This record gives sequence, structure tokens and C-alpha cells, in this order.
Amino acid sequence: MMKRWHVLKRLLPLLAGVALLLSACGRADLSALNPQGPVAQSQYDLMKLSISIMILVVVVVFAIAFYVLIRFRRRPGNDKIPVQVEGNHKLEIIWTVIPLILLVILGIPTIQTVFALAEDYSRDENAVVVKVTAHLYWWEFEYPQHGVVTAQELVIPTNAKIAIEAKTADVLHSFWIPALAGKIDTNPGGNVNRMFFEAPKPGIYYGKCAELCGPSHALMDFKVKAVEPASFENWVNAMKAPAQLPSDPAIAEVFENKCLSCHAVGELGGPAFPNLTGMGSRESVAGILLNTEEPKYENEGSTYENLYRWIQDPQAIKPGNAMPKVDLTEEELEGISRYLAELKLEGFNPAELEGNSVTNDDQEKQQ
Repeated sequence: MMKRWHVLKRLLPLLAGVALLLSACGRADLSALNPQGPVAQSQYDLMKLSISIMILVVVVVFAIAFYVLIRFRRRPGNDKIPVQVEGNHKLEIIWTVIPLILLVILGIPTIQTVFALAEDYSRDENAVVVKVTAHLYWWEFEYPQHGVVTAQELVIPTNAKIAIEAKTADVLHSFWIPALAGKIDTNPGGNVNRMFFEAPKPGIYYGKCAELCGPSHALMDFKVKAVEPASFENWVNAMKAPAQLPSDPAIAEVFENKCLSCHAVGELGGPAFPNLTGMGSRESVAGILLNTEEPKYENEGSTYENLYRWIQDPQAIKPGNAMPKVDLTEEELEGISRYLAELKLEGFNPAELEGNSVTNDDQEKQQ
């Protein structure tokens, strides 16, 4: 017994250090503990309620256990068998009734919240319906009411119900925007799962796939851009504007033959793979290469540099993705990258979002 106690004493500092180390893991901008919308707030309130009840139970149980251990411990020189007590009906009733009361306190708001969040807004004429399709390893967003399809950036109006209809094109994925809503799976087999959320204020909110789906699962990021309703309408109009091919005929021919066979720009091309309309206005390339003119980290660069890196060798950025390495000359690679970097949405200015990322300050502190 003494040997075990000495081993435990040596392990305690190690366990405490590991706990402190793990508590610093994760990203503040991917935390459900920083709710930015009514759906996330209601889920957060349930977490606080359940954790408070669990802490209360743990404190009371440990307090009683320590009291019993000290009060009724064996005294030195006392080798007699303690008086055997069959039970105390009053105590038995108390420790049966109290858990039932706690379950009711937790159960009623949980059931109310679960049913409220299960409401289907896909037929609500005031809601914005978005059909989400998960792919290896990117996200497709279709707006059937507006005739728009895009990828990797979900643009939504503030203070509107966003009705999500989620499905997968391949394996099991999970759609998750921690600051705005909980997770919903995209199951194989053609079934569609539904959820809704709202974003009361403009900003950029980060999302991820929350289900292990392959070697690049951790890189399956997307962004939600919440903008004012007028800006959202401008975005829709800009997405539907006629597309223009590269001005250089040679680059236009290569782009049309080798890129538009899969991708689409405006009304040009095919719908099978990520829509590239407004590529130059996006926050990132492939969801993980952040576009900035003043890069500080390895996954940052200008939009042109990030596009160049991605088109040159997509497997080096996201191993296992479906995009093949295209055989291009240096001139063609530079031309296509420059064309896509300059492919911006006219009339849609996301500058109103600058500095409004839900955790810009926290992100800087972590990096």
C-alpha cells in the first residue's frame, strides 16, 4: 500500500503538468465557449447548467466522503469490529430524491432547447436556405433561392435565419461553426440533415469538419462571412455577373481546357468541383492558405502566391484531395494564378468585416 502511495505522489505533479499543457491546446476562434449567436448561446447555457450541476454533485460527494473517512477512521489500538448499521431510511430517501430533482432541473431546459433547435426553417420564406455539400476536403454552398453556388466561404446576411440542408458527396463529414451553432453530420446514402443558426453582427466565423474523414481532415476548413443584408444582396448580384476569361488568348485557352472542364467561373465551366467565381475576394485559398499582403506564417501569402502554390502541387497542401497536378508551363501557371487572383467581385466590399473576426485578438495572442 505504501509503495502505491509513493508512486501516486510522483505521478500527481506529472498529471497536473499534462493537464495544464492540454488546457492551452485548441484555437480560440474554434471554441463553443465563445458564442456569437442565439443558437450557440442556448447551447452554451445548457453546458453551463450541466457543468454547474456536475460540479455541485462532485463537491458534495467528495465532502461527504472525506468527512466519513476522517470521522469514522479506525483509531489506534481499536481493533473491534464497528457497529453494523442496516440503513437509514431518511438518508436513503434524501439521496434518491435529490438526484431526481437535479435531473428535472437539467432535463426540462434540455428538452425545450433540443426541440426548439430542431425546427425546420427550410420552407420559411424569410429564411436563407443553403444546401451544404461536403467533399474531400472542401465545402460547397448552394443558394437555391438566389441561383448561386460557391465554395469554402459561406456568405450570409446578419439577423436572418440560415436554414442548412447538409449532405455529403462521399464519406461521412460533420458541419460545425463553433461560434454560431453546433455540429450536424453529413451522412452517406443521400440523406439530408437540417439545422439553422443566426449571426446577429457582421464578422468572420470559422468552421471545420468535425468528423475524421481522411488524411486531410484537419485541413477541411471554411469561413462564414456575416454581412449586412444590403451587402449580401450586392454579393449575390456580383456572383451572378457575367464572367470574363483571361485577357491573354493563350492563357484563356489553357484555362478553358484544363480548368473549366471541372471548375466553374460564373456561367462558364462545369459544376463538379469548387466554383471559382470571385476567387480574388476570398480570405483564403483551399480554405487553409490565408491571403494577406504581409505574411507572417508559413500558411500565409498573397492571393497570387497562394494560388500559385495550390495549382502547382495541390497534394502538397492537402494530401488526398481530388484535384490532380495539372501539367502547366511556368508561364501558364503564373497566368492562371494571376487571373484568379484578380477575379474579384465587383460591388461587394468585405472591408466592413476587417477587424470583426470573432477572435482576431485571441488569434494573434495564440500565434
